[in-house]
Amino acid sequence: MYLEIVSPEATLFSSEVDAVTVPGINGEFQMLNNHAAIVAVLAEGTVKINTHTQSHLVFDDLHASVVPLANDKKVLTVKINSGTLEMKGNKAIILAD
Repeated sequence: MYLEIVSPEATLFSSEVDAVTVPGINGEFQMLNNHAAIVAVLAEGTVKINTHTQSHLVFDDLHASVVPLANDKKVLTVKINSGTLEMKGNKAIILAD
C-alpha cells in the first residue's frame, strides 16, 4: 500500500509500505494492503510504519521526524498529536497535527 503522512508544514512521509499502525480515538489499529476504505479520527500517539519488504526508502530533511523503532530498523515511527486518516484504493493519507 502507499502511505503519505502530511502535516501543515510539510509532507513527512511518502512511500510504499507493508502496513501501518495508527492511534485511533478508540484504540490502536493496523491496516495492511487492500484494506477496506475507511476514514478515522486519530488521537495523540505513535504511527508505526512497517517497511519489511522494502529494500530502499529515500529520506530527506523533511523526514527528520520519522525515526526507526529502537529494536527494529524496518519499523519507522512518527509521533502525532492528532489527525485524520483516509484509506481508499490501497492508498492511506494521514493528515497529522
